[in-house]
Amino acid sequence: MASYYDIDDILAEEEMVPAVFLQTANEVGIFDCADDTNKVEAGTHVEMPFWLAQELYVRQAVSIKVPPYFDIKAKTRNEIGADAAHVDLRSLCPYFYNFGCKIAHLIGEKTIGPLLLIAFRTRYREVLIKAHTAASIVAPKHLTLLTKEETKLYEAGQSSTAAFKKWRMGGPRLQKASVLGRKRKPVE
Repeated sequence: MASYYDIDDILAEEEMVPAVFLQTANEVGIFDCADDTNKVEAGTHVEMPFWLAQELYVRQAVSIKVPPYFDIKAKTRNEIGADAAHVDLRSLCPYFYNFGCKIAHLIGEKTIGPLLLIAFRTRYREVLIKAHTAASIVAPKHLTLLTKEETKLYEAGQSSTAAFKKWRMGGPRLQKASVLGRKRKPVE
């Protein structure tokens, strides 16, 4: 469970999801600006932020459809199955994994979990390989394809590599503890 104050969690819930109103709703004309009645009729298809769709789904006011990039018939699934490391997941959804877990849990879609697992397994290895070996010229090109979660992994890999190189090149080795430098009191 994410923290209430986690900015990444908040931004992941801002992702737009397709939904269908199951009943007429008053005072929500923002979703259907075709008329001035300020209400949405049952059966109206809209896109709304996940945090709102989640609340309306729990209250059985809307049904949530799977976003196009998680859909079984989507081209994205075939691309991930073929070569997940080179799919631009950031342009689809910056918080692809976090949002995928949230929506799969909410609507009970069983095919999203395996998709996330396949994508993460393949991309995780590539992210760490690039973080440990990539030159700074290659890195910006590769970073544009990564989701926010993968970018954090990449940065952690780079910082650990830099720390290792610093240590290896003669960084602080063993240091004498300050306690060892003191002399004992003579025993009388």
